[in-house]
Amino acid sequence: MIDRLQGVKVIGIKQCKKAMNNGEGKVLYVAQDADMKLLESLLELAKQNNIEVRFIDSMRILGKMCGIDVGASATIILNK
Repeated sequence: MIDRLQGVKVIGIKQCKKAMNNGEGKVLYVAQDADMKLLESLLELAKQNNIEVRFIDSMRILGKMCGIDVGASATIILNK
């Protein structure tokens, strides 16, 4: 069974970057099968902002965890 992510979250690389730049991120979830070239800057930004990063096996699983019917490469839980 796949657990749903709890709390206020945003989905997608651009939205995750925006949230981190605004100081709103708490935990970043990243799909391991996503394009790492696209995720490099996101992971670096998370490191700079001391945001915990958790890796999920696939985009499909991460999408289900977010409650959407499509895959997700990244999502972040906001500290709101």
